[in-house]
Amino acid sequence: MSAVLREKIRAVPDFPKKGILFRDITPLLADGPSLHAMVELFVDRYRDRSVQKVVAIESRGYLIGAPLAYALGAGLVIVRKPGKLPSAVDRETYALEYGTDALEMHTDALAPGEQVVVVDDLLATGGTAAAAGKLVARRGARVLEYAFLVELLALEGRTRLAGSEVCAALAY
Repeated sequence: MSAVLREKIRAVPDFPKKGILFRDITPLLADGPSLHAMVELFVDRYRDRSVQKVVAIESRGYLIGAPLAYALGAGLVIVRKPGKLPSAVDRETYALEYGTDALEMHTDALAPGEQVVVVDDLLATGGTAAAAGKLVARRGARVLEYAFLVELLALEGRTRLAGSEVCAALAY
């Protein structure tokens, strides 16, 4: 199945800046059978794991997280950049190569003891996923696993998620 998904991911050189090889998932999303195969791959992995919430990271993580949560009968929690959520939030600031960024999640989105999967389209350096995991932990919920469609192995993002289970459908 991963070969079917891999052939639909476009490599775009020098985007968003020179020297970056961007992995564009939009052709996969535009192809119905490939989109279905991607969602089913994750559904099969989590069907029997008692996932109560899927925590999806802005913005492409929503494209995987929403259908996954629906198929599992789980709730969907969205994690966003600062200032985008309308109610009380918890914020996690994290380091980037040059500067910092932050993510926010509603304070009432998770209950203590809930089991969650944190989902995003891509694992690069792991900073964003680790920040989302910290937000989950502060609410008293438990990350069962971090799930990604694509992992960029050279950036060693798994090291920032050390001690956690990580699933990547494709690795480059």
